[in-house]
Amino acid sequence: MSSSSFNLVTRIAICTTILLLAQICLFYKNVCGNQLQHHHHHFSSSNSSDLIVNLPGQPKVNFKQFAGYVTVDQKKHKSLFYYFVEAELDPSSKPLVLWLNGGPGCSSLGVGAFSENGPFRPKGNILVKNEHSWNREANMLYLETPVGVGYSYSVDITGYDAVSDAVTARDNLVFLRRWFNKFPQYKHRDLFITGESYAGHYIPQLANLMVQFNKKEKVFNLKGVALGNPVLEFATDFNSRAEYFWSHGLISDSTYKIFTKACNYSRYVSEYYRGYVSPVCSKVMRQVGMETSKFVDKYDVTLDVCISSVLSQSKIISPQEQNGESIDVCIEDETVSYLNQKDVQKALHARLVNVRQWTVCSNILDYELLDVEIPTITIVGSLVKNGIPVLVYSGDQDSVIPLTGSRTLVHQLAGKLGLNTTTPYRVWFAGEQVGGWTESYGNILTFATVRGAAHEVPYSQPARSLVLFKSFLESRPLPQML
Repeated sequence: MSSSSFNLVTRIAICTTILLLAQICLFYKNVCGNQLQHHHHHFSSSNSSDLIVNLPGQPKVNFKQFAGYVTVDQKKHKSLFYYFVEAELDPSSKPLVLWLNGGPGCSSLGVGAFSENGPFRPKGNILVKNEHSWNREANMLYLETPVGVGYSYSVDITGYDAVSDAVTARDNLVFLRRWFNKFPQYKHRDLFITGESYAGHYIPQLANLMVQFNKKEKVFNLKGVALGNPVLEFATDFNSRAEYFWSHGLISDSTYKIFTKACNYSRYVSEYYRGYVSPVCSKVMRQVGMETSKFVDKYDVTLDVCISSVLSQSKIISPQEQNGESIDVCIEDETVSYLNQKDVQKALHARLVNVRQWTVCSNILDYELLDVEIPTITIVGSLVKNGIPVLVYSGDQDSVIPLTGSRTLVHQLAGKLGLNTTTPYRVWFAGEQVGGWTESYGNILTFATVRGAAHEVPYSQPARSLVLFKSFLESRPLPQML
């Protein structure tokens, strides 16, 4: 979408048409990831062909990177692409972390690895080192899922039809089991799953399958789950948007009133996904759209937008909304152009199948969008009951999945599970500044905000996100003092 040769006017014309489709595609923002491989001091024959010798334009680093494919369905020839980065220091002592973006249909490689918490950020033809990369603390595995996202593909194109949460969870489970065959030294390593947005659906469902699978045969050493600005319960998460807009000055008192009473956001999205938007909802959303304006990034209401991609499809989490970008506000344009370079694709052992180019969010995937309405907060509850620690964290500048909805859901869940407050609501620190606020229940369920962070927390607050990540991996409370 972001070829700079388009002028803004042309873009607007084209994009308005794409918006409706794209919203769908986008509902949740980050989906996938890239699977990478690992080894110690020897090559295992199973992963040596996935070793990345050097990414074009990358600075010299001491850690190994892998990328390639794992077939998850022989019949349809479904293959998921992964990018794997070993920890910077002493990888054999560090845990394995799987990162998933949302969408449904967005790339963990392009968003997670290259815009958020991976080791490099694209800048023109080169890669710049990310000083706050999460591979400082863990071996990071990014998976592009489901098929049809990024470089992941199905030779049989029916593999892209009616893809659901259940199909995605199953494919992700198969992926991990087969990935361990390539990287046997990780099989018994502590494993954490992290991600954001629609990954609030992907991750609990995958973790749940792991827990069930382990009852038959202990394969997954799952030690914790972290969910960033996640969709956990559709109505609560979406309807907290009106209050967020209003309290941050994006809409007027009168619009706030109709946005809660006449047609709230979850009703609008439900109608939209079913192909019929009532006149009352159309009217309310037109008013909301006019007041919030397309020149404010709904994923970070305080951030400037990237004008060239103000209408870029990977930013449409909702119908008729255009969103901008993050700190390098045009990072998405950089990533798209980098990942479409032939030499980059060659270095990553990636291929394009059924698509002409790599895109941030898939336009060939037909996802069961109504799955968004099925709550996953109950699955989070069953993970906690099974002894799996869960962290829900929220960038507090995100209006798409606002912190108020997530905080409410975590608090209610703690009540249902009968968990006592073990860390009362308080600030936490990163460096000499407040990093955000946190509250813990039963030392197993934690809510945290990240101050000044967008929907994509590690992108917008890299240093604070790294402090949060480290505490999560070490299952320690967030730092209390300077």
